Amino acid sequence: MNRRSLLLQLLGLGAAGIGAATVPALAGSPRRNTAAAAGPLPFKPIRGPIPLPTDGLSAAQQRQHYARINLDDRVVVPEGYRSELLLSWGDRLAQGRFGFNNDYLAFTPLNPDTALLTVNFEYISPRLWCEGYAEVMGTELPFAALREALASRGGSVDVHTLAAQDPLRTLVLAVATAAMDDLGIGVAALVRDASGQWRHQSGPLERRITGLSGWQQPGQQLRCTGPAAAVFKRRQRLGYDDGLGDRIIGTFANCAGGQTPWGTVLSAEENYQTHVVDRVFADGSSPAPGERRFRFDGERLEGLGNPFGLAGNKYGWMVELDPRRPGQPAVKHTGLGRFRHEAVAVQARAGEPLRVYSGCDRHGGHVYRFVSAGIVRDPADQANSRLLEQGRLEVARFSPDGSGRWIPLSPDTPLAPMRPSHYASRGLSQATLLPHSDRRQPGAEALGSDEAVDAYLQRYRTLADLYPGTGEERLGAILIDAHLAGNAVGATAAARPEDTEIDPSSGDLLITFTAAGSDGDGRADPAIFQGPKGQTSWPYGWVMRLQDGDTSFRWRMVATGGTPWQGGMGFSNPDNLAIDSRGNVWMVTDRASSSSALDVFGNNSCWVLPADGPAAGGAGLFATGPMECELTGPCFDTTETTLFLAVQHPGEDSATHHRGEEEFQAHTLKSRDGQPFEQLRRVPLGSNWPSGIPGRNPRPGVVAIRRVDGAALLAPDARKREV
Repeated sequence: MNRRSLLLQLLGLGAAGIGAATVPALAGSPRRNTAAAAGPLPFKPIRGPIPLPTDGLSAAQQRQHYARINLDDRVVVPEGYRSELLLSWGDRLAQGRFGFNNDYLAFTPLNPDTALLTVNFEYISPRLWCEGYAEVMGTELPFAALREALASRGGSVDVHTLAAQDPLRTLVLAVATAAMDDLGIGVAALVRDASGQWRHQSGPLERRITGLSGWQQPGQQLRCTGPAAAVFKRRQRLGYDDGLGDRIIGTFANCAGGQTPWGTVLSAEENYQTHVVDRVFADGSSPAPGERRFRFDGERLEGLGNPFGLAGNKYGWMVELDPRRPGQPAVKHTGLGRFRHEAVAVQARAGEPLRVYSGCDRHGGHVYRFVSAGIVRDPADQANSRLLEQGRLEVARFSPDGSGRWIPLSPDTPLAPMRPSHYASRGLSQATLLPHSDRRQPGAEALGSDEAVDAYLQRYRTLADLYPGTGEERLGAILIDAHLAGNAVGATAAARPEDTEIDPSSGDLLITFTAAGSDGDGRADPAIFQGPKGQTSWPYGWVMRLQDGDTSFRWRMVATGGTPWQGGMGFSNPDNLAIDSRGNVWMVTDRASSSSALDVFGNNSCWVLPADGPAAGGAGLFATGPMECELTGPCFDTTETTLFLAVQHPGEDSATHHRGEEEFQAHTLKSRDGQPFEQLRRVPLGSNWPSGIPGRNPRPGVVAIRRVDGAALLAPDARKREV
């Protein structure tokens, strides 16, 4: 099947419906590179580092143009567009500051010329943060003294074992508190000036929720709803008690998110395991914080929850806030499950239950669906937030024939885990990771043979056998341990599901899977996640379209990452999606700059997949980011004249760029006629974005991209431009 047909399916177009039983799943289908682009795109695409069907060049021109190129340490946008910095790390925001490594963005209009921008702050890149902190904050932190003191004690420490007067305690608290202040969620006020450009302007609705909100001021603690609240409040437990009951200190690891039809924002806590204990006991309680020690060596900054005694089972949730009501507490909805949330999509239809979709971004993570117990009356009613408090969490089981079903994470659900032989039959070694068979032990047990799995199933037949208690306490324990519970009932091990987005025209769910590989604990199911030639490991990712039903669904892969000559679309590692009012899909990528296997794709990028017109079926490169960064959080203003993008961790691997610091890479590419040729590429090491001044520290930030003429981003007259 050619590229045009695949993208028509991605956008919900074409003659065949996705639910048709005669249409097979496309995972692993070989794709032939087509020489011609689908048609002129509604903008003039930029030219990236590799030949693309939409670059407007003949095969001979591609070999000439791409023979020698330089990568740029800036946000590159098409001709006729401009990118302007809106906010960056350290800018004043509410009573605090704009945090570090901004990720998800949500635009909330107040009137035509004022709005709020909600921003997630995901994690700390230690080298970037340490090098730039004094310049950004105007004050020093004791980084060198802390590294030296920790090195003499083995590199890490459980702060609660230190004597009250131990000087190391003071050093740890200084650095850990500053780092937590740079994480969480921010709400920034925007105004639109006479030229149409959005600017930051401080206002009373601005807000900062940090990793420590409520630590010293209990009134700022977060609330929680759902079954896990019963676990948090119980007095008798196998593990640690933080003494807070169902109240929670702060939020961190805030990666992607979503908006509800009633105007609130959902923020997803993803890689919380870096800073608090991940594993839990059978009753849902967490081991003591000392199990996740504080560590800092200049390259790693881990265990930030340790100095503050944070209970690990209170992180890894979906957080809801109303950006228009800064005095209203943020809420963690435990009914949506605890796992490494990467994104969320909300489907609210009058007369039906609310549905919420999310993915666990880990190798072997699952796709989840929450179905509310109550019914949506009016999708715009703010009372719909209450529907997130009670319902049923389910995990997806994909079948190779393009069908699938939802498995409830309920106490009476039978255990049916995937066996190691499933992977061995495809030449892979993967143990089955299940809740520890000794239910007095927290965490997982890896079973390396089918016989071991069979013996496990003789002891435990349903989730109720694994998780003790009754009612809300038992269900809460299951939801706290959602990933392992999903493994136990046979959920499909997925290829790092990174985003879930509802297509407004069809109601289908689009899911990005960023890569299929292994982290040692898990790997994607090779029967579902295959490369174009059936490869069981495919590091470039996919986009899936899923048409949901009551208890079952139909799915197919509709776009595959990889170079055109590998059978891919030209991008690598699809991440966040945004769909504009015309149905065009905007996609940003998240390829690890530290992976040499992905170097050929250059800097992370933003793509447009048009929904209609002569360009439907094409994929246009709209923007590339600075060096060693990730572009995240695409969203639009109401008129769709502005695209907001977060530039996360510029200089992630090499930190600050200094004049003359660069490397040269050699790549073998193929032109559109399949002829190979060599490319010499100059690559700056590190970044100076956004200043562009050599030797100046890079900063994460948010940009606003507009057309120079002020028209809509993909205005109809833009289609008349030559490509």
